[in-house]
Amino acid sequence: MATTTSRRDAGRASGRISRDDLEAKLREMSGGVEDSVAQVRPALVTSAVAGVLLAVLVAYLLGRRRGRARSAIVEIRKV
Repeated sequence: MATTTSRRDAGRASGRISRDDLEAKLREMSGGVEDSVAQVRPALVTSAVAGVLLAVLVAYLLGRRRGRARSAIVEIRKV
C-alpha cells in the first residue's frame, strides 16, 4: 500500500518548515477570527456610539448642575 504525501507533509518530514507551510497555517488560523469580527462589528459600533452619547449627556447634565450652583440670584425691588 503506497501512501502519498503532500508537499507540506514532505517539508515537515525533513524538519524544515517552508514559507508555504507558514502561510497556509496562518490563513487557516485567521479565517475564523475574521468571520467572528465581521459578525460582532455592528454590535460593537452601536455600543460605541451609545457610550459616546451617554458620556456627552452626563457631561451636559453635570455642567448644567454646576452652572446653576454658581449662578447668583438677584432680587430687584422697586422702591
